[in-house]
Amino acid sequence: MIAHLSGTILFAGDRYVVLETAGVGYKVRVAIDTLQALKKNADKKASLWIYTVVREDALDLYGFQNQTELEFFEMLISVSGIGPKGALGILNVAPVEHLKEAIAMGDTGALTKVSGIGSKSAQKIILELRDKLGGHESITGDTMLGDERDAIEGLVALGYAERNAREALKKVSPEIKGTGARIKDALKQLGKK
Repeated sequence: MIAHLSGTILFAGDRYVVLETAGVGYKVRVAIDTLQALKKNADKKASLWIYTVVREDALDLYGFQNQTELEFFEMLISVSGIGPKGALGILNVAPVEHLKEAIAMGDTGALTKVSGIGSKSAQKIILELRDKLGGHESITGDTMLGDERDAIEGLVALGYAERNAREALKKVSPEIKGTGARIKDALKQLGKK
């Protein structure tokens, strides 16, 4: 089983990269954050933690920037009904720490933003993973998720697509607190495009 790959990025698609290692090009599916980080890498070198899915008709590789993302991905796919593509979709919604916080707090709203994840599936994820995340201590408390939700709603009200709003908010420094400050910084990020 492939657990880690390092090499040169030959191609970056919408949801995957082709990573050349020892003369072999591996197609690795990645989350949006990982893809953006890899595209910014000027020397095209990359190092990814890999989760390998072997099926009768395919061998799929999923890549992650760090062990934390990989472990959370593995937790998500341990929930019945959540496959690797669905878990990757969940990782596209928000940073891992925000998702862990949402699950620990029982917030289904953060999970239902993913296509194919309805309220029943979100409740199932929370039910099955809440105990596993019981040791997860909130760094910023309940206000973090509330601020994030409010900031997304504010940006949507200003006419931005929810996806663009989420992507811009992911780039906002965690040190910036409060809905207004986060929206202001996200608007700067959106203005750079």
